[in-house]
Amino acid sequence: MTGRPDLRLGISDVAPVVSCGSFSTRAVVGEHLPISASVFREGHDAVNADVVLTPPAADGGAAAVPQLVRMTKSGPQPDHWTATVVPDREGLWTYRVQAWDDPLATWHHDVEVKVEAGQGPEELANDLESGARLLEEVAGTAPAEHREQLISAAATLRDTDRELTARIAPALSPALQQVLTTHPVRRLVTDSAEIELWVDRPRALYGSWYEFFPRSEGPVVGGTPTHGTFAQAAERLPAIAEMGFDVVYLPPIHPIGTTNRKGKNNTLVAGPDDVGSPWAIGSAEGGHDAVHPQLGTMADFVAFVDRTRELGMEVALDFALQATPDHPWVTSHPEWFTTKPDGTIAYAENPPKKYQDIYPINFDNDPEGIYAECLRVIRVWVEAGVRVFRVDNPHTKPLNFWHWLIWEVKKTDPDVLFLAEAFTRPAMMHQLARVGFTQSYTYFTWRTEKWELEEYGRELVAASHYMRPNFFVNTPDILHESLQVGGPPMFKIRAVLAAMMSPTWGVYSGFELFEHVGLRPGSEEYLDTEKFQLRPRDWAAADATGRTLAPYLRRLNEVRRAHPALQQLRTLQFHAVDNPDLLVFSKTDPASDDAVLVVVSLNSSYTQIGTTALDMPALGLDWSDRFAVTDEITGAHYDWGQSNYVELDPYREPAHVFTVHRSRHTPVPPA
Repeated sequence: MTGRPDLRLGISDVAPVVSCGSFSTRAVVGEHLPISASVFREGHDAVNADVVLTPPAADGGAAAVPQLVRMTKSGPQPDHWTATVVPDREGLWTYRVQAWDDPLATWHHDVEVKVEAGQGPEELANDLESGARLLEEVAGTAPAEHREQLISAAATLRDTDRELTARIAPALSPALQQVLTTHPVRRLVTDSAEIELWVDRPRALYGSWYEFFPRSEGPVVGGTPTHGTFAQAAERLPAIAEMGFDVVYLPPIHPIGTTNRKGKNNTLVAGPDDVGSPWAIGSAEGGHDAVHPQLGTMADFVAFVDRTRELGMEVALDFALQATPDHPWVTSHPEWFTTKPDGTIAYAENPPKKYQDIYPINFDNDPEGIYAECLRVIRVWVEAGVRVFRVDNPHTKPLNFWHWLIWEVKKTDPDVLFLAEAFTRPAMMHQLARVGFTQSYTYFTWRTEKWELEEYGRELVAASHYMRPNFFVNTPDILHESLQVGGPPMFKIRAVLAAMMSPTWGVYSGFELFEHVGLRPGSEEYLDTEKFQLRPRDWAAADATGRTLAPYLRRLNEVRRAHPALQQLRTLQFHAVDNPDLLVFSKTDPASDDAVLVVVSLNSSYTQIGTTALDMPALGLDWSDRFAVTDEITGAHYDWGQSNYVELDPYREPAHVFTVHRSRHTPVPPA
């Protein structure tokens, strides 16, 4: 026999649940998490339901007190119940749906129906006595301030000197019904299976990332770039903070191997001054637990982390589990790698691509030793102040390894976050999120058409109970064709889409300078890619000439910080507009009256016009309402309704980012 034959009342389709409860549902502190289920029973008696939400154990190990959150019927299905829970601290919570027989609701319904049918006090004698006993039962456990009201209503039900409606009225009064809602009679209590809920700090859901290479921050001497240090890179931090970014992401900062080192633009032979790829980790100076000596010392790195915090940001560090032929692991643990028939260690390949400077780790060789070493390395950097890790190519390592490592780290440091850099098959990306990754890179970079963006946005919302997207507009690996040919307006368009659609977004340094030259036609690699060479940028000249997108990025991040709606994923909603080159979407915040409506052109060459057909209830409005909007980019004000004419010139401003003033809406006068 399968299922739960012990369930007295019917409970099914509890959501959200991840892989039938094999993995934890995810939320962040303060996030509104909707929970739903089908709750039903035999016959016609009333059933009710609660969510039983249990917080993590208190400090000292004291058992947590469960919270009951009443569910309500919702939607077109009569047995569909929902509730919203709001976890208030990090850690491992649980929730379950609890169904119960509600005799008070049954009594209330039956009495009203019988009175409406014309039945008199003689026919209702048993009902009146049953109601009185239920009220007395509640009075036995309710707070003292309600007992007199309950006992009086019970006595009135038994008062045969009164008319029937007068006998019933006190028991059905709104005031008493509120008491009975708060203090119900719960019988035949039935519990669903318990579901784990892992609650992260808010940065797990919301943040703005900026990626840059510290080694490119050295001075240019005699026309030649010099290798930067952490101290010099720290001088760049105030400008990053000024643009409103929350997370500073650094590629690997470890020693780089010399064997098979790649040259500029990924050439196979490196010159004497070529610095190599930061992802080719390991040399005589150390491995994953060491700092590249030209960047500085571990103390210099800690000072960089501290300075980042002083400016209101935090560091995300790359965690790339691979080694060069020069890595200490190759000598101390050659069994951690794959040996070819000729006795040599296999370098990384993704045919036809070859990575002769990198040895992949074989996690099936000595898993116990490899797992322990990876955990040790992570803890080295956690001790240095890193609380966020961007994990390189996690899809090339075993899923069970990531599940073990992430949750082992969270046992001692629950605030540590992991971003999966996995541009791979959807099934693997989603499973990496299920097993524990906090965030994921996405396909956003390649979604440029209206239908693609809408379809992908809906997919991410559907997976929001376990997968959180990070929309990077560019990376050192990815310069999309749209940025290569779309001109400055396309840089604005992609920034608006990423910053407004996703609660977490990111840019790679140089985006604000409109860097757009690819290695060759059809390639998404940058020409003179920073992955293999120093690439200093003249920030002062860009500021002096005004050829910088930095003020625009700053404004987008200001708007994101000011609007809780833009810090949400679950409330993303798309709206109709009669132009395939215009995209309209909104976000709302369930904890406030905040709503943001975005209209963005997807065409960077020509002015686009269209008429909207807004889903007004999605904005918290009635279909006929008029409402005021303020464009957060230009400051312009408009009076809007369901249908609105829009015109966007990409060379002036390719997007409206509207604050929706819902509290000021007024109905449209009748025709």
